[in-house]
Amino acid sequence: MLFQEPETAAIEALLFVAKEPLTIEKLSEILEISSETVLEIIELLRSRYEDTACGLTIIQVEQGYKMGTKSPYSKYIEVLYKQPSQGLSNAALEVLSIVAYKQPVTRGEIDFIRGVQSDRALATLVEKELVQDVGRKDSPGRPILYGTTGKFLIHFGLNSIQDLPEIESLYQEQDGEEETDIQDDIF
Repeated sequence: MLFQEPETAAIEALLFVAKEPLTIEKLSEILEISSETVLEIIELLRSRYEDTACGLTIIQVEQGYKMGTKSPYSKYIEVLYKQPSQGLSNAALEVLSIVAYKQPVTRGEIDFIRGVQSDRALATLVEKELVQDVGRKDSPGRPILYGTTGKFLIHFGLNSIQDLPEIESLYQEQDGEEETDIQDDIF
């Protein structure tokens, strides 16, 4: 591994400056080294960051890698930037979770689950590129089907949609409240 220090430093620099996650193949192409070597170096870097009192980490998202800050230090970054949160409304979060777990899903199905219209929340999610049109349902009127985007995966630090927490575990985490049968009705 000693002879790979320039490549290790190069991968670290690339992951630091990249706006989007970089794939093993892209890093291999840039550095002109094998994919296996790139993966070895990434694992080495990940273990270095985990073993030290460092505020940075390397995370895998959407089939690629990027450098990020460890979650315990996010509060300091928020103070530094003091930017007002442009988070999502509760309605948008509800719609986003329905789309994430039920995709592909139509607006009508989302409305049925929520019990209210979701046009505005869905439009916001499309505008923020967290949700996209993924086709048309083969039914009368051919309604649009919605699904999550790569930006959704990156924003929530997921490698794939399969990395979402199981719905049952979410119910169990709720302040010791007992599970309800509502999950069977909704999901």
